[in-house]
Amino acid sequence: MLEFMDYVQHAFYNASGWNHENSYSHLTATARALLEFETPRGVRLNLSSLSSPNFATSYALGSVGLVDGSLSYLYTSLPLTTPASSGQIDLHNVIRGYRQIQELVKPDEDWMWEEWQDGKRIDRRDTLLYGRLYLPQSTLEALYLRRMSPTQQLKLSAVSDSRLRNGGTILALHQYDVGKYNTEMLYSTDGGLVGFRGLYNFGPDPRNGVIIPPRTEDRFYGRFSAGAEMYYGALNKSGGISFGGRFATLPAHKGTPLTATLTLNPLMGNLSTTYAVKAGKNLSFCSKFDFNVYSYESDLILGCELWRMKKKVQKVQERSMAAKLAWRLDEVVAPPKDEPEEVAGVLKARVDQDWKFGLLWESRIKELLFSLGSTVDMKRRNQPLRALGLEVQYSS
Repeated sequence: MLEFMDYVQHAFYNASGWNHENSYSHLTATARALLEFETPRGVRLNLSSLSSPNFATSYALGSVGLVDGSLSYLYTSLPLTTPASSGQIDLHNVIRGYRQIQELVKPDEDWMWEEWQDGKRIDRRDTLLYGRLYLPQSTLEALYLRRMSPTQQLKLSAVSDSRLRNGGTILALHQYDVGKYNTEMLYSTDGGLVGFRGLYNFGPDPRNGVIIPPRTEDRFYGRFSAGAEMYYGALNKSGGISFGGRFATLPAHKGTPLTATLTLNPLMGNLSTTYAVKAGKNLSFCSKFDFNVYSYESDLILGCELWRMKKKVQKVQERSMAAKLAWRLDEVVAPPKDEPEEVAGVLKARVDQDWKFGLLWESRIKELLFSLGSTVDMKRRNQPLRALGLEVQYSS
């Protein structure tokens, strides 16, 4: 489950019109959400608040061996109107799961962001500032995010820790997204790392106008994307490269939603394939197969998620005064055929070829969000339960 600060950052992306999922780094996001979910360890409590549309705070306290915690603060120049109360947050927005990719949207023109007053430009770019202090190890991490234009974004992240080389590291990332393709340039002080990432979407270009899906119901309607990543470390004189492709159905597709990816790291000889399918309205399956062409080693992981839905509680309508005086009931209004539903919880499960299981239940009780999970190793007959944890979040 997303932490509150991550939820607020995603709300900032949505409010500013930035599609953070149109990136090579999110190529396998669906498979990671279904297979690589983290199971909590020990007991952890998060208290958060969006005290104003521009300012949020969060406090975390955990117990894994030693008591630890963190303090987080976030400021955004863009007022956020997203629900902040943990009793009102849509669980689909805080629980990672199968994500249907959407149609590409034409970015705004630069002149659309201009604001003039008395012959002077007064518009300012949206900015987000975030800081988090981990205790008791006194590790500090910070984030600076700025929308430079409708198609450009700058992201600076830093970590200060005495255990790191030079006491910390800074990562600078420049993103350029026009919908049809996305590029990212990055630089890290850790090893003098310089990198480039790019993703190209085949099919119609959103800059040419609104994309209208075909009306043919039996057509397999989706989008194919391909990208690559290259990086080089100046200090250790080493580099890396990877290629990847993804096919995913779009919302207009009438059949079963699915997502398939293929990534290749030629230097390390790693080949990875994933396949995720939304088998039902509330059920998804995913598989991942890794293979190394040099060592012939392979790995297989299977996973699924099951969303439990419930009918929204309808308020009991009191009798009108006229009905009471006439000693009768109000006329009964027939309920709608499709009654609204809300998420009651989601169960995630995975298993690998070594019979290691991961189980996670995420839900809400009253005003509290919680995650309950465990890791089980069936090969360790004497002690199969490896980890068990509970994480509770409350926000207002």
